[in-house]
Amino acid sequence: MEEEKTGLRLDIDVQKLETEKLRKEKNKAERSWYRNRNSEIELKESLSKIEEMKQRIKELETTLQNFENRIKHLEANENRNKEQLHYFQNQVRSRDHIMEEAVVQIREVADHVQALAVQADMLSGTDKGKGFVLNVEEGDNEGPVYPPDFTFQQVEIYPRRSSVTINPQ
Repeated sequence: MEEEKTGLRLDIDVQKLETEKLRKEKNKAERSWYRNRNSEIELKESLSKIEEMKQRIKELETTLQNFENRIKHLEANENRNKEQLHYFQNQVRSRDHIMEEAVVQIREVADHVQALAVQADMLSGTDKGKGFVLNVEEGDNEGPVYPPDFTFQQVEIYPRRSSVTINPQ
């Protein structure tokens, strides 16, 4: 019986050891399960973050594409504006040239008017109080008409020059 008790005690000790071993394995498995469970949760969170990042990347790519299109549009507008600027500059140059020609013609007309004024003054000075006596022959409608005692004198005329300054805008 003593042997039986000893055998039973040994069996009990073996059972305790196996129970302890199984408990340790169970605890280890539980910890592993919790770690795996935590890893699964972390993986799901990571996958969610990855999906959010993918969505954000799509939004940024769309925004980038919109800005690139806007840049192309602005560049096209810039080129069109440059063409218009050159066109308008050419128009201004052309109009400046026309205005310069007009100023020259106006000066010539002013010179001629001044010469006529001098001639009128001279005529009025030679025939004071008598009025004009013209030598118009019948049918002679060409050329200037002067009084009979008129002699043309060369008069130097210095016209006033007006300055015109055109500043580009």
